[in-house]
Amino acid sequence: MTEPLALYIHWPFCASKCPYCDFNSHVREGGVDHARHRAALRRELAHEAERLASAEPGRNSRRPLASIFFGGGTPSLMEPETVAALIADARQLFDAAADIEITLEANPTSVETGKLREFAAAGVNRASLGVQSLDAEALRFLGRRHDAPQAIAALEAARGIFPRLSFDLIYARPGQSEDSWRAELRQALALAADHLSLYQLTIEPGTRFFTEHARGAFALPQEDDAARMYEATAEEAARFGLAPYEVSNYAKPGAESRHNLAYWRYGDYLGIGAGAHQRLLLNGAMIATRRHRAPEEWLSRVEASGHAIVEEETLSPRDRGREALLMGLRLAEGVNPARIEARSGLTFLETIDPTMLTACLEEEYLEWQGSRLVATPEGRVRLDDLLPALLR
Repeated sequence: MTEPLALYIHWPFCASKCPYCDFNSHVREGGVDHARHRAALRRELAHEAERLASAEPGRNSRRPLASIFFGGGTPSLMEPETVAALIADARQLFDAAADIEITLEANPTSVETGKLREFAAAGVNRASLGVQSLDAEALRFLGRRHDAPQAIAALEAARGIFPRLSFDLIYARPGQSEDSWRAELRQALALAADHLSLYQLTIEPGTRFFTEHARGAFALPQEDDAARMYEATAEEAARFGLAPYEVSNYAKPGAESRHNLAYWRYGDYLGIGAGAHQRLLLNGAMIATRRHRAPEEWLSRVEASGHAIVEEETLSPRDRGREALLMGLRLAEGVNPARIEARSGLTFLETIDPTMLTACLEEEYLEWQGSRLVATPEGRVRLDDLLPALLR
């Protein structure tokens, strides 16, 4: 069976840089030339489709396309015309699934909320809103440009426009308690979504928070307190029918992000735009590709040669096995050894330390559920510590 594709499209521009963000995002006070970037994204997409076709000359039909994800940066700052053109191109270049999932990330400012209907008309059928908090003080601390009433209005508007809706929240913020987090979660869950992404605030190098935290400007909750908030998240989500299908993601049955599942299941995905990555298994070889991160340099390179690839390598079977295991154990469904073997060319026991596997099973951090290896709730809390020891 042909492996379906997931397509990621990166829009690297933001109205402002959040102090916690280490993504490839950039602020351009002088504005963005939307026509040039639209043309470049379309050209790079066409270039990748042509490369893929030439790499698989024996294939008689176009590759199936299961999902498109507009990420960033802030994709809701894109012109709807750009989104429509890229969706149309993707449908022309690939065999789009009848129920293809097309997601666009958006911030809940009034300006961006006003464009949601245009994005839906362009073909977007799933919105992911960067709410981050419903607490006024927390929004100011996180550097967000919207307030709580705008977030609520955006959620209500999006719910009436898109058949599928998700939003993000950040927890384990300075001064936050388990009780206040539960109250905020209940308010958020009552508002809208069938899907929720919940991220613990972490301090990443290169961010403003990294500098401020280092000089003692604020302190994060203790590790035990953050763990209790994580456990509380699953309890509150369950009240509204959402289950944790991945370490940081909760959904009602059938509402899981199909695009992100492609990553976690170690599927094939294309990535275009500044800094985008991709993984493709071609003729038995996994090809990892990375594009130039700087938007202006990316633009120049695409205009000159059709792409901005700066690094491309064939991953070793061991690296493929490690990546498949790293991603798959984040899922509630776990990993099937047969899938790892199919994507890496190695047996399951060649990718995992059998001694550590036995120890994790005995400590009940991992368990076998039929043919799948699954992290237990206790294990999922400890995955960041367990995975380096498990991998060979």
